[in-house]
Amino acid sequence: MMNNNQTTSKRSQKSTSLAIIQMIGFSFLGILLFFIPFELGGKTSIAFDHLASYLVKEQRTLAVVLLFLLMIYGVIEPFLAGTWKKNTTTKILTLLKILGLILASLYITNLLPMSLMEKDMMPFLFEKLALSVGMIVPIGALMLSFLLGFGLLELMGVIMQPVMKPLFKTPGKSAIDAVASFVGSYSVALLITDRVYRQGEYSAKEAVIIATGFSTVSTAFMVIIAKTLELMAYWNIYFWTCLLITFVVTAITARLPPISRLDDTHAKTDDYPYPTSNRLKQAWQMGVSVAQDAQSLPKILWLNLFDGIKMAAAIVPSIIAIGLLGLLLSKYTPVFDILGLALYPFTWAGGLDSPMFVAKGLSSGLAEMFLPALLLAKQDILTRYVTAVVSVSSIIFFSAMVPCVLATSIPISVAKMVMIWFIRTALSILLACLIGHLAIIFGLLA
Repeated sequence: MMNNNQTTSKRSQKSTSLAIIQMIGFSFLGILLFFIPFELGGKTSIAFDHLASYLVKEQRTLAVVLLFLLMIYGVIEPFLAGTWKKNTTTKILTLLKILGLILASLYITNLLPMSLMEKDMMPFLFEKLALSVGMIVPIGALMLSFLLGFGLLELMGVIMQPVMKPLFKTPGKSAIDAVASFVGSYSVALLITDRVYRQGEYSAKEAVIIATGFSTVSTAFMVIIAKTLELMAYWNIYFWTCLLITFVVTAITARLPPISRLDDTHAKTDDYPYPTSNRLKQAWQMGVSVAQDAQSLPKILWLNLFDGIKMAAAIVPSIIAIGLLGLLLSKYTPVFDILGLALYPFTWAGGLDSPMFVAKGLSSGLAEMFLPALLLAKQDILTRYVTAVVSVSSIIFFSAMVPCVLATSIPISVAKMVMIWFIRTALSILLACLIGHLAIIFGLLA
């Protein structure tokens, strides 16, 4: 018979073996679900986008019912929890959620004024944004379990630390957020950021850098922008330079106010006590350790799904209300003309034709990131390229991204997000103009 020490050792070994199997197996499944696009029904995308698209297009009635259940929960939850009176911001957001639910109800019953039923108003907000986000966030959160629950995040955090820290002043694990956003959805990437921040593994400053620096629209939406601006013939130069510009701008804004002045303390640290020469070994040990301590798969799935439902419920009515206000401001007021004046020096310095007109068009991206592509679709190739890049690299817009951030615990105000938007947009214009001119010189843009 084995003695007690041998029994204990065997149990420990079995636990380690099971942890390794779970880490490799579930992480591989998570990578397949999130980062490997495949064609289905003539559309190439990743798994949860296919599922969300199926619900929206093929099961629209079910999707609408689910969306309204989410919105109703999102409206009543602040009152049930008593959080609506926490501060002025939460009171305003609660009112906007109520307004969003009312607008959605009037839209679906066809009772809105004709001016709001124009295709670039409520139909755009409800059909293209609210329905998609409402389905994508819970499904994406469910699939997120395999990326977050079994050690992959921590393993990648150790490996990417030497890259992410010096460039972006963020932990190595934030590389997962960046990839998840470009391949999947900014809303799901924000879900990752919020979860890790609430666990104490990101400081306030790091969470804001990640949320406002990496959580941009997905590759799938970049394709829509490129098609609208007739840039698909130059897809590779557009995609890779857009990626480069977005991350260069993130590295710069992380070192400028208001981000540079945010609190950089957190409960846990990304600096692991291992020699850098053993970084791969360190990464493996960290991943296995997390997998050993992981909860059961059903519990992790439920916790992530519940987080996704809560976030979607908070986001969707806000998207409709804030998005409509932004679109109305863009269409009927000079607000974005005034913002365009602030961007004019950068479009002029970039050597763009009609720099004032382009500046006003790009400023509308603060309301909805797709508006500049609609407004500037008939311009010359350089302007169209710059528009396509800036629409993605600016990251912050009121129709969806701002409500998403406000629905999280990430400590950033609307005023600071507008400041970050302006800095990102100005830098993106200059960099995109520089690369665009070089691309034309070398024949990469005709």
